[in-house]
Amino acid sequence: MSKEELLTRISEIQFVCVELNLYIDTHPDDTAALDDYYAYSVMLEDLIKKYEALYGPLMGFGHSPTREGSWVCSCWPFE
Repeated sequence: MSKEELLTRISEIQFVCVELNLYIDTHPDDTAALDDYYAYSVMLEDLIKKYEALYGPLMGFGHSPTREGSWVCSCWPFE
């Protein structure tokens, strides 16, 4: 998967997580939605880890612990 494809996939999964989170706010007893949210959250975490291992942090200020430590020391996500 290319850098752009990986960023696109991360964006897609983030969108799914946000939408599921909003749905769960109004349907907290929907176990299928809770299961889906957990599965997509794990998927998102894995994709972010993969991206950061290859290309550096996606977020600054300690949200993305990497050896580089900051965007200043690596390529920026949009480069």
